[in-house]
Amino acid sequence: RMAAAMSGLALTLRHSRFDAVLVLHHLTTPLGAAKYAALCLAAGARVRAGLDNGRGGFLSHRAADHGFGARHEVEYWNDVAGLLGAAPDYGPLEFAVPPADAATARSLLDGMRGPLVAVHPGAGAFSLARRWPLERFIRVVETLTTKLDASVVLVGGGEEAGLGAALGEAGPPGRILDLTGRTTLGQLGGVLARCRLFVGNDSGVMHLAAAVGTSVLALFGPSNHRAWGPWTPNRPSIVIRSGIPCSPCLYREHSLGTPEGCPIRPCLSMITSEQVVDTIEQRLAAGTQPADIGDPDR
Repeated sequence: RMAAAMSGLALTLRHSRFDAVLVLHHLTTPLGAAKYAALCLAAGARVRAGLDNGRGGFLSHRAADHGFGARHEVEYWNDVAGLLGAAPDYGPLEFAVPPADAATARSLLDGMRGPLVAVHPGAGAFSLARRWPLERFIRVVETLTTKLDASVVLVGGGEEAGLGAALGEAGPPGRILDLTGRTTLGQLGGVLARCRLFVGNDSGVMHLAAAVGTSVLALFGPSNHRAWGPWTPNRPSIVIRSGIPCSPCLYREHSLGTPEGCPIRPCLSMITSEQVVDTIEQRLAAGTQPADIGDPDR
């Protein structure tokens, strides 16, 4: 079945008669490089642009790949687009919420009191090791709803509904709204746009929050914050991490690293709920965000 799918894709690429192909992916492994080389060959494009870390011999136009985190991914892909003459754009990410989804979000959040804080305890299916311990999220939600007079909106995909159910019991009635698995992408964007602050792990939801202009507090452990931290050039984001020498261990230098981290994951367990609560309190009380925490070299 896989061979048939690849053959079908190759025929589609060939019949499309592309003039140029941009490979927006690091050539991390020999197998991965061979896959992208085969796709470029199938496309038959004379211009093949991408990052080169020594495996990009099939590319006609190359930008230097200095390793994961040497530059943010936004900067790397600006480099690749620049090979074809595009002007670099280092502005903020943007996500346009459709009017109908914005109206749905407004309806869902109707009646919520105090500053709205979106909490995302999941991290997607690629690496569950990126999740900060659930019991610490529970303590954060408890403090938000009982001491900081905030309301919490729990967000995430359907696979994270169990996490939402656990957090939904962490505060008084009426102060927590569990929307895990209940929104489309557009509706989720509308919900996040109405929140004062997003608190969560390294994930696509974190980037969506940044793209709709919501302030972001991101928790990073094994994943590379320099490569995939929230891109918010118009306002500093908050990245909390332990800063221990072995972190990040996922996508480090030119290597995939260890997607599931180590068994004990001290890079996450060393981040305390008190540290996160203190940072949230500062953000809710002030109009500016504090500097990144736990990474003196950032």
